[in-house]
Amino acid sequence: MTTSTRGDRTPAVLVLEDGRTFRGRAYGAVGETFGEAVFSTGMTGYQETLTDPSYHRQVVVMTAPHVGNTGVNDEDPESKRIWVSGYVVRDPARVPSNWRSVRTLDQELAAQGVVGIQGVDTRALTRHLRERGAMRVGIFSGDAVADGSALLERVRQAPGMTGADLSREVATTEAYVVPAIGEKKYTVAALDLGIKGMTPHRMAERGIEVHVLPATATAEDVYAVAPDGVFLSNGPGDPATADLTVVQAVLERGTPLFGICFGNQLLGRALGFGTYKLKYGHRGINQPVQDRTTGKVEVTAHNHGFAVDAPLDRVSDTPYGRAEVSHVCLNDDVVEGLRLLDKPAFSVQYHPEAAAGPHDAAYLFDRFVTLMEGQRA
Repeated sequence: MTTSTRGDRTPAVLVLEDGRTFRGRAYGAVGETFGEAVFSTGMTGYQETLTDPSYHRQVVVMTAPHVGNTGVNDEDPESKRIWVSGYVVRDPARVPSNWRSVRTLDQELAAQGVVGIQGVDTRALTRHLRERGAMRVGIFSGDAVADGSALLERVRQAPGMTGADLSREVATTEAYVVPAIGEKKYTVAALDLGIKGMTPHRMAERGIEVHVLPATATAEDVYAVAPDGVFLSNGPGDPATADLTVVQAVLERGTPLFGICFGNQLLGRALGFGTYKLKYGHRGINQPVQDRTTGKVEVTAHNHGFAVDAPLDRVSDTPYGRAEVSHVCLNDDVVEGLRLLDKPAFSVQYHPEAAAGPHDAAYLFDRFVTLMEGQRA
């Protein structure tokens, strides 16, 4: 990626690997960037989306036409930086209007070297990705546009998401502790595969001291903190590339386990299920999911391009006992959660910490606490 700052009228072009091209103007930094083109259906929460490590190496298309009207603040980021490879908007706000705003979204993107494009027909682009599937993409602005016909070939040479091992690129390199808020009741070892800042905070609110460990942590590292439970975080990349040693060790010992997003896929693989790449994935804060254990429907925050291939119609025998699909997406019947019936382990494919909302799935952290209470008893 090469970048520089820009003026409002700098030309830009978005090139998909199938040859479809969209022209607009630079937004954020000027230069070039490559990634996987995906779309997010959230109408708010763009700052949390941009700073979610799960979006590493992805170019995010916002389906909401007007983006940036609340500006950027220093309280809402989910990590220390923007992780998206590129950003695509139709009608960016020229002047933010929010009492918490300290700078514009355009300024933040430029400051962090994120190449974007504005003035694109994002509705047409989203329909194209729904029909053809997520694919490689490049955004070029300023002098980079001059390459002309060579741009498509450069996009096609960029790495795809299938087979990409990315968790170690976004995870912490040093362990750290998020203390419990109020009385400490439990200790949890959280494997950082691309964790968001709000996730350990949600656990801390419930009296949990969270030890966040690098993605490279071993089972010995996990149990060195004497955990009451183990948490597997969200993260980017292809779950088929991940090492399952820690997950398997936790399941064998019967320590309460809770996984979300990438963590759900790791639990699925450890149980013997396969994973596969969705055509265009689920991204946004308005995805309907049914909790099959209660029958309730919740609106949830998603960011995943892969899913677990587990049967919806029966209980499965696994190396760790019986397992069933606990949650399912009501849009397309994709597996959105798993639970073991003979061991204290469960997972969901979405983000129950839900910054910037909705909060329908916050009960899952309480369910994790209940598992740890039961194990102590």
